Amino acid sequence: MASSNRSFSIHGKGLKLNTREDIEPHLKVLREMELVEEVHFGGNTLGIEASEALAEVLLTLKSLKVADFHDIFTGRLISEIPQALTAICNSLKDHTSLVEINLSDNAFGGRSADPIVPFLVENRTFEVLKLTNNGLGPTGGTIIANALLESARRSKAEGKPSNLKRVICGRNRLEDGSAPLFAEAFAAHGGLLEVCLPQNGIRRDGIATLAGGLAKCAALEALDLQDNTAKGAGTRALAKALPSWPELRSLNLSECLLGANSGIALSHSLNRGSNKKLESLKLELGELDHRSLSVLASAIRDHLTELTTLEINSNRADPEDQCITDIRDALAVHGHEDALGELDDMEEFDEEEDDDEDEGEDEDEAELEEEKEPVKKKDDAEDDDLAGLMEKVKIK
Repeated sequence: MASSNRSFSIHGKGLKLNTREDIEPHLKVLREMELVEEVHFGGNTLGIEASEALAEVLLTLKSLKVADFHDIFTGRLISEIPQALTAICNSLKDHTSLVEINLSDNAFGGRSADPIVPFLVENRTFEVLKLTNNGLGPTGGTIIANALLESARRSKAEGKPSNLKRVICGRNRLEDGSAPLFAEAFAAHGGLLEVCLPQNGIRRDGIATLAGGLAKCAALEALDLQDNTAKGAGTRALAKALPSWPELRSLNLSECLLGANSGIALSHSLNRGSNKKLESLKLELGELDHRSLSVLASAIRDHLTELTTLEINSNRADPEDQCITDIRDALAVHGHEDALGELDDMEEFDEEEDDDEDEGEDEDEAELEEEKEPVKKKDDAEDDDLAGLMEKVKIK
C-alpha cells in the first residue's frame, strides 16, 4: 500500500473489494492520515458495500484535492455500478477543496451516467473532469453535458464565475447527438483551458457545433479532437474559431479528415497570426495537399514562432515537395528544425481526386461559391481573405 503524508494510493493492486470487511484495512490507513489531498483507487474493483464504506470516509476528507477512481468497476454487473457510483460521487458533492475527479475507464455506459449528475451540478469548485472510455454514447453524453450546463447556470445565478478548467471526455461515442449541449455547456463555462474529445465518432456537423461553443472560451490553451471527422463544415468552423483562441498552445486535429479544400481555410486562419503561442500542431491524416501545406509554411514562418511539435504525416504531399521544403525552412528560421515529425506515410496527390471528396464537403464548397459575392460586400476581413484565397487556388 503506497501512501505519503498527504496522498493515499492502492493504485493498480488488482484488489477485488466486495464488502466493508474487504476494504476496511485500507480505509483504516486512510482514516489515520491527516490533511489528505489525494486518493488513488484506480486499478482495483469495488462492489457496492465497499464503495459505500469508502464514501463514508471520503466525506471526512475536507482537504481532498484529487479523487482518482478510474478503472474501479472491472468485472462488476451493470446493476451494481449505479449504487456504488452514487455513493462515491455524492460523498464529494460538498468538498470545496476538490480540484480533480477522474472516473475514466469505468464502462458504466449511458444508463449509469445519472449518478454523476448531482456531483457535477452541485460541486462548483472542482476544475478538472476526466471521463474517458466510459461508453457514454450520445445519451450519456447528453446527460453529462446537461449537468455541466446546469452547473454553469447556477454559478451565474449566484454571481460567481465557473471554476471548470479542463474537460477530458474521449473514447465515449458521443457522436453528433450530444454536441449541441456540450457546445452550450462549454460556452456557458467560458473559462475553459483544455477540452479533449478524441475518438468520439463526432462528424462535421457536430464538430461545427462544438467549434461555435468553444469560440466563447477565449482562454483556451489546448484542444484535442483527434479521430473524429471535421471535413468540410467542421473544418471551416474550426478555422473560423481559431482567432478566438489567442492563448492556444496545443491543437490536435489528427485523423479528422479535414479535407483538401476546407483544409485551406484552416491553414489560412493560422496564417492570420492570431495563434502566436501555438507550440504543438497535429494534423496527421487530414487529406491536406500542397495548397494548404504551402499556406501553413507561411503561417509558421511569419507567426508560429513557438511551434516545437508539428505532425503532418499521411497527408497528400511527397516529402520532397516544395511545400514540405518550405515548412522545414520555416521551422528552421525559428530554430525548430526538429519540430517536424516523421513523413513516412505520405499520400500521393491526385488532382483528379482533389474535388472528389465526400458529399458533405462538395455541398459545403458549392455553398461557399454561392456566398462569395455577398461575403465580399461585408466589412469582414476574415471572410474576404478566405474568399480571395480560394479564388487563387481555384476551388471548385
